[in-house]
Amino acid sequence: MSCRLAVKIVPRAARTEIAGWLGDRLRVRVAAVPEGGRANAELTTFLARLLGVTRTQVRIVSGHTAALKLVAVDSIDAATLAARLPPRG
Repeated sequence: MSCRLAVKIVPRAARTEIAGWLGDRLRVRVAAVPEGGRANAELTTFLARLLGVTRTQVRIVSGHTAALKLVAVDSIDAATLAARLPPRG
């Protein structure tokens, strides 16, 4: 079982945090720089902690070098994923 999550990442932020929703994409600010995969690593670590799964269960499926990414989260269903994310508003 795997769920997909569309994410817009904003690197070089003051701290790593959720910045809300941008349409159907979760906007996440990360403190890491977008060099050498550091921002991607911080994103997957942050999402794993937020969703209560291991880091190996969160992987970037597309958009490795872009701000718009598609992230797969293994071992979680859509209802659980939605419950652990901030509400859209």
